[in-house]
Amino acid sequence: MKENLYKYILGIADNSLILGQRLGELCGHGPSLEIDIACTNISLDLFGQSRSYYQYAAKLKGNETTEDDVALLRTEREYVNLLLVEQPNRNFAHTMARQFLFDVYHILLLQELEKSHDLTLAAIAKKSIKEVSYHLRFSSDWVKRLGNGTDVSHDKMQNAIDALWTYTDELFHQTDADKAMIAEGVGVDITKFKDSYEQKVAEILTEATLKVPENKWFQKGGKQGIHTEHLGYLLSDLQYMQRTYPNMEW
Repeated sequence: MKENLYKYILGIADNSLILGQRLGELCGHGPSLEIDIACTNISLDLFGQSRSYYQYAAKLKGNETTEDDVALLRTEREYVNLLLVEQPNRNFAHTMARQFLFDVYHILLLQELEKSHDLTLAAIAKKSIKEVSYHLRFSSDWVKRLGNGTDVSHDKMQNAIDALWTYTDELFHQTDADKAMIAEGVGVDITKFKDSYEQKVAEILTEATLKVPENKWFQKGGKQGIHTEHLGYLLSDLQYMQRTYPNMEW
């Protein structure tokens, strides 16, 4: 069970780490000071959540493994984050669309994870829900604001939703570790809230005068460690200090 639990934790933690890094790239580059600070704060929330998960994972791993070892010293194929969260910041609409599509999923996941028989995971979920509720409100507001804005902002948001939609089906793919933890009453059966996810997304997109993409072709692979070309570049930035100065501590 310990090995499956370790893998299950990584499946959740890696999403927050990689998305947090993506948002962190906007620090000092946001469209306005207020939005710049908001995106940076969301990034810090996600790093804080991932840190809690990695501390637990390191404890399970043993052999003096630290949270930094788990978070920063794996190879690209050892990360099991969703393809969605590693997509680059092409423009502000793209960043908000990516955030929105993940946030709707994230809040549903945490609401169920809060019921986990694993008290540590349940506690992390309970603490994170308040933060992610704000994340969802922020990203939803921007989807609606841009969708209902000018013709240019509407088109950019629709194009972003269309481009990212191909990564959304992977949200509900189960790994072997997922199935094992569900059987133990520890993990969340993500397939059970797929309808709720699609309903919430459709509701917000309708308010934003945007269309739900009809594309039925989806990409997958992130949960198995098969990523897009973007993740390698992201990890080279994320891991630079740890790999340049091994065993460095603050």
